[in-house]
Order: sequence, then structure tokens, then C-alpha cells
Amino acid sequence: MERLLEIKGLSKRFGPIRAVDDVSFGVARGEVLGFLGPNGAGKSTTMKMITGYLPPSAGTAVVRGYDVVRQPIEVKRRLGYLPEGAPAYGEMTPASLLSFVADLRRIKGADKRRRIAEVIARLALEGVVEQPIETLSKGFKRRVGLAQALLHDPDVLILDEPTDGLDPNQKHEVRQLLCEMAGTKAIVISTHILEEVEAVCERAIIIAEGRIVADDRPEVLQARSRFHNAVGLRLAADRAERAITVIAAAAGVGAVEPVGRIDGVAELRAFPVDGAEIAAAVRESLATDGIEVAELFVERGRLDDVFRRLTTGV
Repeated sequence: MERLLEIKGLSKRFGPIRAVDDVSFGVARGEVLGFLGPNGAGKSTTMKMITGYLPPSAGTAVVRGYDVVRQPIEVKRRLGYLPEGAPAYGEMTPASLLSFVADLRRIKGADKRRRIAEVIARLALEGVVEQPIETLSKGFKRRVGLAQALLHDPDVLILDEPTDGLDPNQKHEVRQLLCEMAGTKAIVISTHILEEVEAVCERAIIIAEGRIVADDRPEVLQARSRFHNAVGLRLAADRAERAITVIAAAAGVGAVEPVGRIDGVAELRAFPVDGAEIAAAVRESLATDGIEVAELFVERGRLDDVFRRLTTGV
């Protein structure tokens, strides 16, 4: 698969502070990569170096064979960037901003009119296209930011917190757009919103204190969670204590924890040893003891659990 973006040993120091430390990864055409980390981990600094807005202290980024340090203009021609917060000139309208960006990118004449019309339609900006950007909602400002990033139809998209602060409907719309574009571009989404990764990303990198601590598919990372193959169940609260004893003795079960109880119904969670599949053993042990269960389900794992452990050690 063709790699459109290659990051090689990228590092950034601010005096004695090492904000980004020897980061390397690649992104292929058709791949959506989630770049995850807590606040201050180095996500935005990495994105700014990839896009040429911030010079690296060491290393480089290569877009379609062009080096951001030696060939920054060629990189920018092939790259679309949505900075965190989608900053824009507030006094401009979406129409005037897109016209301005098109001029900067030397898109002219009929091609300019066609590209502006396409991104306005794609981002559903028709109703606000002549309204000052400073008067728009956060959701529309984010769409305008995406529109300018897409205007020149780049091969690589770098999106810094593209849905942060949006309502659920707006998030769904942006994610749907990203999924539609994913087949032809390499997309990097820098975010601290874990649901973003599960919704649109097929690969995730977790960064902590400027260094990569994990790089894999979301489902593989979830399998590293203590919740992977954990069994949750709900049953009558007066049978909970007996159920805990019975489940704890089942094959492959490492621990059983009460989760809570409400309206006479208790919820328990059984954790496996080393991620073993324990649902059948739990079900059989309860049936043998005559304990009826109202609901039983198996968890895939929790990305937030893995994220917290990798970034805090807890």
C-alpha cells in the first residue's frame, strides 16, 4: 500500500523541555490514523511540525516524497490542515475565506469556482456562506475549517481535534465525511476523544510525554484492556453474593466485582485471567447452581482503560 506520509525521527525542544521525542510512523493511502494522547503529550506540536508551521529540532516529515524541511511549499501543496479550534478570519464570510484560500493556492477561474462550490456543498455551508464567520456556531466554524483544508483536494489531511466541542449530530456529520474521504487520502486525526478513534480510525497511535507508547489497530489495543472478554451480568440482588462465590470458582475467572444495584437488580462483572474467554464457564456455573440471570454480555475491551494505563501508568 502506497505511503503518502512518512514521519522520521521527529523531535522538538523548547529550551530544556522535550515536547516531542523521536517520533516515527507512516500513513498509507486509504488509512485513517488516530493520533491520541492526553493534553500536553505533544500531539499538536507534532501536527504543526508535519505541516511546516513549526520547524523540528530533529527529524522530518515526508509527504508524497517531498521533505517538509527542504521542500515546505511542495509539502503544503499536497497537504490539507485543520488546526486545533479551526481558527479563521472572523470578519470574513465562508465564501470570501474560501476565495482567499483558493487564491493563495493559485486555484483560478472555472476550477476555483468549481472547487469552492464542491466544498460548500460537501460541508453543507450553503445556508451560512455569506454570513461573517465570527457569528457562526462552533459546528459551522469547524465545517468552514474543514472546507479550506479540502479546497485543493489534498492527498494528506492533518486534522487537529476536528470534532472537539461539537454536538452529537455535528460529530456524526464530520465523521461520516471523513469515512467518505478515507478511501483516497491518508488522514491523521489528532485527538484526545477516544470515541473518535473507535468511530472512524482503523489504526491508533498513543503518545505520552512526547513519545509513542502504542501503535496498532483499535481492536488490538482494546484486547490489552483488563476488560477484554470480561463478562457482565445482571440478576436479582438477593442472589448476588451467592453468584459472586459461584462465578469466582469458574474456570478462567480471575476476579468478580460488584458494579452496582438498582430496583432490586444487581450488576456484576467477572474478569478473566489473561484475557481468556470465560462466558461459557460463567453461564454454566450459574446454571448448575440454579441462579437465573436477567442479562449476560461480553466486553470487547476498553480503549480508555488502555489509554489511561499507557499514559499514566495507573
